[in-house]
Amino acid sequence: MSDEKTLDLLEAKIQELRELNKKDGIDLSNEILRLETKLESLRAEFYANLSDWERVKIARHPKRPYALDYLEAMFTDFYELHGDRLVGDDRALLVGLARLDGQPVAVLAQQKGRSTEENKERLFGMARPQGYRKARRAMALAERFSFPVVSLIDTPGAYPGLEAEAGNIGGAIAENLLAMARLRVPIVAAVIGEGGSGGALAIGVADRVVMLENSIYSVISPEGAAAILWKEKEKTQEAARSLNLTAPRLLELGVIDEVLPEPPGGAHRDFQRMAGLLKQSLVRHLAEIGTLPIADLLAARYRRYRSAGRYRTLSDR
Repeated sequence: MSDEKTLDLLEAKIQELRELNKKDGIDLSNEILRLETKLESLRAEFYANLSDWERVKIARHPKRPYALDYLEAMFTDFYELHGDRLVGDDRALLVGLARLDGQPVAVLAQQKGRSTEENKERLFGMARPQGYRKARRAMALAERFSFPVVSLIDTPGAYPGLEAEAGNIGGAIAENLLAMARLRVPIVAAVIGEGGSGGALAIGVADRVVMLENSIYSVISPEGAAAILWKEKEKTQEAARSLNLTAPRLLELGVIDEVLPEPPGGAHRDFQRMAGLLKQSLVRHLAEIGTLPIADLLAARYRRYRSAGRYRTLSDR
């Protein structure tokens, strides 16, 4: 079976033939068509049988669409809010007001960087305490004006630096969990890339959670789990299998509500189609839960998270 590197090489060869076809006037159209058909077949075969670790790599792909890409493609009238009214702004976590299919919403979105300079600004999508406090500001506004909340999750985790620890990052995340559990408006979250640990969950306590097919959602990264459990880097792929971090598996476990199919190769292969599917999903879920009385909405949210996972009490022993 082909691997991703083979597919990339074949795609590069097809591009070379296209350039030759243009420059030299040689009719290579039949050969190009044959190779394109072969590439499409190999790509479909490869991406239909991905391992968990291969999905992790796609979720982290440098060309994968980020939150700002979806904000521009799916929302209108986005007005960004800055700062937590205490320390300052955090560029890893964008918040603001916007319209989704004409409906006013509050948006929470984790944004990674593509260049070295942008990653320095965005901290690779890892928010600090002020980022999560800023998100709570937006939640309070949403509740005040009865706007639904839409959350776009894409982070390796909360920022692990000394500054964040000194600023009580754990407490900031815990306060967000409590605020979202009690928030008196509908909440829909979408995992568009990496959903890492409490850094993701801090904007992910929602009434509905959807995931892109090749995104991941886990309490810890495969590398972190391998280092803690086995103390061996070589166990990373085994850790990825054990964590049940892929969208199809999380749907089976009842952690999420929907898996959105991606184009073969990942969301970056056909971004407009992917953005269209995600927008349709968000609009549909908001319409389904938007008519519920607030008391029923909160009760359903409570049941959702109380029923997650399995546990034993002392009386069960």
